[in-house]
Amino acid sequence: MKPTLLILAAGMASRYGSMKQVDGFGPNGETIIDYSIYDAINAGFGKISFIIREEFADQFKSIFEPKLKGRVETDYVFQSYDLKPFGIDKTIERAKPWGTQHAVLAARNQVHEPFCVINADDYYGREAFEKMAKFLTTEVSDSLYSIIGYQIDKTLSDYGSVSRGVCKVDDQGNMVEINERTEVYFKEDGTVAYKDATGEHSLPNDTRVSMNFWGFTPAIFKQSEPMFKRFVEANENNPKAEFFIPLAADELIKSGTAAFKVIPTSSKWFGVTYKEDKPIVQESISKLVSSGVYPENLWT
Repeated sequence: MKPTLLILAAGMASRYGSMKQVDGFGPNGETIIDYSIYDAINAGFGKISFIIREEFADQFKSIFEPKLKGRVETDYVFQSYDLKPFGIDKTIERAKPWGTQHAVLAARNQVHEPFCVINADDYYGREAFEKMAKFLTTEVSDSLYSIIGYQIDKTLSDYGSVSRGVCKVDDQGNMVEINERTEVYFKEDGTVAYKDATGEHSLPNDTRVSMNFWGFTPAIFKQSEPMFKRFVEANENNPKAEFFIPLAADELIKSGTAAFKVIPTSSKWFGVTYKEDKPIVQESISKLVSSGVYPENLWT
């Protein structure tokens, strides 16, 4: 059974100022999602599922269906504020949905095969999709999931500090925990450091970090749904609380329910958060095209 690619694309992109999920970055207006889908198809994925808000559906279909028809199966999952499908008989006013693991749960009735989860606005690289596809077809089980571990120095900006989820890995290559470091940066000598309340701390340049590229079986839906219910109950009066994938992963690891294999990749990651990032991402894609990694037009 070919695995599915689940793309998290329901965000409002408030910091970007417009829908960056469908903004053009390639030489012919290709989105970042286009490059992820292209790599996924070549790696052997059989279906692309877009997790979006229902009001985005027509726009997404008009952009992606003409490109993908006949190449790969597509599906659309709607992330909403409605809690009744989870057995929660409450209406909680929020400005945004409940986070990335809530988005994954939205797909619980539509995804029935091993799958991976990525962000719509991040470029992950061909190797990462090839390694994830291999894991999802040869190793994954209901008690063994995975995360692609990026080398930290291949995810940083030359223009300031960023937040990164630093993976602590055991001798078997499995994740013990993720520690969120909110101020990570290059030092003048090219080494990596982060700051916290206690000062500056160095990190090896090959430290593995999460860029939200996860591999699961459908068992994750039943495993994490009770967690989500408890999260909502604990945070119904906190409009900014979000149920993130690492929260669910941490509980699964600590309970012994599932391990997470950290799959290392040498791929360079880049993404877009602010409008100022756009020319940097465009230049990065232009270099990949000129070096022959991608054709100038992906879909012709």
